Amino acid sequence: MSNEELLRRHEAGGGRLAASNAAGAAAVPALRTVVLTCMDARIDVSPLFGLEPGEVHVLRNAGGVVTDDVVRSVVISQRKLGTRDVLVVQHSGCGLASFTDEEFSEELALEVGMRPPWRTHAFADPAVNVRRGVARLRHDPFLLPETVVRGFVLDIESFALSEVTDDEPAVRGDDAVRESA
Repeated sequence: MSNEELLRRHEAGGGRLAASNAAGAAAVPALRTVVLTCMDARIDVSPLFGLEPGEVHVLRNAGGVVTDDVVRSVVISQRKLGTRDVLVVQHSGCGLASFTDEEFSEELALEVGMRPPWRTHAFADPAVNVRRGVARLRHDPFLLPETVVRGFVLDIESFALSEVTDDEPAVRGDDAVRESA
């Protein structure tokens, strides 16, 4: 589908429907939660979690990877819009598991004559990558100490969620120490 088709759908009523759905919803997410997930077109966060407009902030990128920009967005969401929880949701069968950073960079270098200045953040195992992303968020000094961070892998066939756990408590900072005591 081209961008022209999307614009046609907007004009045919999509814009009016979106405005109607958002009517009365505040910019501050009612559930005080940020959901980070993959840009995979099969993942629709609203029905997946039974959400209504205005309930959460949704961040999407290739792989649902915790990058510097994701951290920036979560910190802004927390400090300016009151969110407190973060769900990291990656999925089985993700395209980022089908190549390595090095392979992709080399393909681009061969095609355009230079390597990109950024990384793809490709990974082999979504559970391992979720665990790393959750750890990064839990240790980020700019996130609020009471932030609850949890990670999941979505089975892209059944849409079942499996929580990725480790030995760290879900709450970061000083609260984590108090909870484990």
